[in-house]
Amino acid sequence: QVQLQESGGGLVQDGGSLRLSCAASGRTFSSYVMGWFRQAPGKEREFVASISWGGTPTYSSDVKGRFIISRDNTKNTVYLQMNSLKPEDTAVYYCAADRRRLGVQSSDYDYWGQGAQVTVSS
Repeated sequence: QVQLQESGGGLVQDGGSLRLSCAASGRTFSSYVMGWFRQAPGKEREFVASISWGGTPTYSSDVKGRFIISRDNTKNTVYLQMNSLKPEDTAVYYCAADRRRLGVQSSDYDYWGQGAQVTVSS
């Protein structure tokens, strides 16, 4: 199993940047696919980005070109650099992990963090 803890959320103005971090417990971090999802009030949780065991990223069309996902296996941490933020990016952002598959659905991931609030003001 792996435990995940997000950090780095907060309030930022339209057009600003934030970097989220997700620290994972355990010694097998490199064997997990890592993902970021978000959930806005009244909406379903949606895929944001994922990164494969080897570091290949995948992005949703909403964030492609603005967000960058990366991982540091020596620190057991995955990052989400969010640039050119928009009010519609406001949501709770969740880190997720799975050992078996590279997916874009919530159901593809077995392990979840508690979430970090990101608020973008207009």
